[in-house]
Amino acid sequence: MTFQYVSVDEAIKRSGVRMVVVGGVPSPWGEAAKGILHVKNIEWVAVRLVYDSEPLMEWAGQRSGPILMYNDERAGWGEILLLSERLAPNPSLLPKDAADRAFVFGLAHEICGEQGLAWSRRLQLIHAGLNNEGGFPERVSRYLSKKYGYSPEAGANSGSRVADLLRMLASRLKEQRQAGSRYYIGDALTAVDIYSATTMAMFVPLPPEQCQMDGPARAAFESRDPHIEAALDPILFQHRDMIFAERLELPLSL
Repeated sequence: MTFQYVSVDEAIKRSGVRMVVVGGVPSPWGEAAKGILHVKNIEWVAVRLVYDSEPLMEWAGQRSGPILMYNDERAGWGEILLLSERLAPNPSLLPKDAADRAFVFGLAHEICGEQGLAWSRRLQLIHAGLNNEGGFPERVSRYLSKKYGYSPEAGANSGSRVADLLRMLASRLKEQRQAGSRYYIGDALTAVDIYSATTMAMFVPLPPEQCQMDGPARAAFESRDPHIEAALDPILFQHRDMIFAERLELPLSL
């Protein structure tokens, strides 16, 4: 489902579903939220994050994205799935089986939650930028380091965490493939498939014709050391490409 961008003032005045998103880069959290709304065919409008907008800060409650507003409700990346399930129960992105449902939330956290894959990859790129080893530009790295609890120790350890999580996800997909499934859990699409597909942009972004992102951000996302290269199993990108081709919307609207 296509969506439109509106101004901060218009978003605040509207009712229904509105979402603050980071512009110019395929943020895993924001693109996953867009994907969830697309799969569920929920109508919504987007407003790009404006860091110095006080009205946006007061309305959204923070200078980050994604933040979804539904009338007077506010939802961050984790709550967006549950709110979307309530607004559009079908198709569901959560399994009915209790154990599988718990597995979805566990893998979702390991991909998008604090100290998860995307979080740790961001710390890795901050660390690289601050040490002139690629990653985010130094100015961006300094800003993000203050915002997301960076420390030299956490940055230095982030690469091994990223590699471990990549290997874990690849192993899960291989187990599922052997069992005859193309998805992370069961035989149907879940939110985990969307979170994984959008997070792969932090390692190999989609091509420019599908994702027209800022040049410095693309260069940062493409910076990879040998340990990360070794952990990037092709099955992760085969899965990413399948999910985008069959379930999500291209080109990305950033």
